[in-house]
Amino acid sequence: MKIGIVGFGNFAQFLAKAFIRQGHTLCATSRSDYSLHCSELGIHFFRDVTALFDADNDVVLISTSILSLSEVLRSLPLDRLKRPVLFVDVLSVKEYPRQALLEVLPEESDILCTHPMFGPQGAKDGWRGHNFMYEKVRIRNEGTCSNFLQIFASEGCTMLEMSCEEHDKLAAKTQFITHTVGRTLGELEITSTPIDTKSFQTLLQTKETIMRDSPDLFYGLFTHNRFAKQELENLENALRQVKETLIQKANEEQEETQP
Repeated sequence: MKIGIVGFGNFAQFLAKAFIRQGHTLCATSRSDYSLHCSELGIHFFRDVTALFDADNDVVLISTSILSLSEVLRSLPLDRLKRPVLFVDVLSVKEYPRQALLEVLPEESDILCTHPMFGPQGAKDGWRGHNFMYEKVRIRNEGTCSNFLQIFASEGCTMLEMSCEEHDKLAAKTQFITHTVGRTLGELEITSTPIDTKSFQTLLQTKETIMRDSPDLFYGLFTHNRFAKQELENLENALRQVKETLIQKANEEQEETQP
């Protein structure tokens, strides 16, 4: 397939290596100049998104940040499309890009919302066993859609077809909570000590992994997942309950020791 990538940051570069290895033809565009890196990978880099649309791709992959998606979609020269194209997003939230793509894209464009739930750090040794979520939002060309999904299936991903709503419900309880805890540990500035337990080392690794991600990702997970606010409140209530339980137990013990 011919795949055009809009937004060629670290995650898109990570995906592109597998696409190329499987024999697909790639071109890319981005606000930053990745022409040298693309040249090394054998990817045609366009500074102008119009040139990418003129390249007559089978698939246009949207790999922007969550916060910049709306601006990027508004800038797409959709009038330059020569034929119906499959648009795919790989954002970490799903209801928001689904709605945005439906509002912006022409009716004849197919839409596949996906979330490869892994990245360069966690899947540096391969994608086998890692989850790949997708929803076929609007698909007429089943062949192109199937071929794109096969990229991930052939790499050994666990293919999970579910609605964007269900994804965001689950992601708020998992990915968002993980990022929130990691950012909180970052604020605590925890570091390794000579008496680290295995559990503490796990917490430290979580903090270090999350802190390597852009803060914009964390903000995007909160502002564009409608279930995140409730999960943040649940986390606050849980911490408050733990604190109250500790204080209650301490008071009870103190009362028991008093003559």
